[in-house]
Amino acid sequence: MQQISFDQFNQVELRVGTIIKASIFKEARNPAYVLHVDFGDEIGVKKSSAQITDLYQPESLVGKQVVAVVNFAPKQIGPIMSECLVTGFHREDGAVVLAVPDSATPNGAKLA
Repeated sequence: MQQISFDQFNQVELRVGTIIKASIFKEARNPAYVLHVDFGDEIGVKKSSAQITDLYQPESLVGKQVVAVVNFAPKQIGPIMSECLVTGFHREDGAVVLAVPDSATPNGAKLA
């Protein structure tokens, strides 16, 4: 495993946001959703393509808080521009479990 410095880690903006809209990404090569995540007034709402269809349904995602990287350069994924990377962990079966705060957190709060 490659080590990084604390300064390098601090460059990654990991923030909490609330999913306000989730829909099936019909044009995706692999099953995915398009998420609209609210990161508060400073950052605003960002879109993300998320391959989390094994464990989540769109309606269960709305209102859920997630941890995301908000300072990656936007990436074109089919017809959408993905503006953040919602984080999660792969299980042994390949399904992704979202990384979430364990209690309500203000949108836009930075990982400490």
